[in-house]
Amino acid sequence: MTQFAPEGYRINSYENKIALENQDSLIQAKYSKKILEAKAILCDNKHNLIIDLGFINGIIPRDETAIGIYEGSTKDIAIISRVNKPVCFIITGFEENNNKITRAILSRRKAQEFCFENKISKLCPGDIIDAMVTHLENFGAFVDIGCGIVSFLPIDTISVSRINHPRERFKTGMKIKVIVKSISENRINLTHKELLGTWEENANNFNIGETVPGIVRSIENYGIFVELTPNLAGLAEPKEGIIEGQQISVYIKNIIPDKMKIKLVIIEAFETKNKIQEPKYFINKSHIEKFIYSPPTCKRIIETDFTKNLVHI
Repeated sequence: MTQFAPEGYRINSYENKIALENQDSLIQAKYSKKILEAKAILCDNKHNLIIDLGFINGIIPRDETAIGIYEGSTKDIAIISRVNKPVCFIITGFEENNNKITRAILSRRKAQEFCFENKISKLCPGDIIDAMVTHLENFGAFVDIGCGIVSFLPIDTISVSRINHPRERFKTGMKIKVIVKSISENRINLTHKELLGTWEENANNFNIGETVPGIVRSIENYGIFVELTPNLAGLAEPKEGIIEGQQISVYIKNIIPDKMKIKLVIIEAFETKNKIQEPKYFINKSHIEKFIYSPPTCKRIIETDFTKNLVHI
């Protein structure tokens, strides 16, 4: 639903461009309360955001820049950080001179409230939604889930294969999908790894006897864990001179679905830096109730049940 998409999704859409085309289209957008998007070009010394609408500028007064700014629950850094980025808004008024619009008065807060009322408050565990990565920390990623409303994606929910930092998977401004894992009070808890496929779906891309690329994720006394895909890792025999995060080539010695094991032999290590890849998603639905990672033949069952927390906000 583009109307309530993360910021950055609608700025180049046909509907958005037409609405920002001229004075008449702006007036029409005001009366229809359409959520539009344009780039913030300045945050002035009063923390008002100045928006480039093309033929004129718009202004988002400080108290209208985000939910919680007026109350103090949202910090001013949330305003400053929007400069040179797309910002969503609803047109609330105009400044005019001789019947000609000179500046539009905008509200990002009203767009967010509209998004919360019509989208976010209606989300359920298992819903799959679009998101935009806004900020990365060592403990997880902050993502925009609609009109600049930010939620948190913990590092351990990003992929099955363990990583040291979210920057190994994501970069700021990246468009991804996330699943609503649970809802508690006013917090939307997210997950991502279930979208990256089951053990079997990932293992089906490999065959015994192949030599394939991998990334060293963990070094133990009994072997080296190597990531083949974000949701699939194998265990290689110990080898000297290998370090975590290193790119390597590995020979696939055996694939054992019953035990969810892939036995590997390290062939060669490389010094090249790992590039961020666009996530490959195995689920095209808008909602799932249960995800079972383990193969049907495996005695150990690894699953995520999204039906266990159905509390609405």
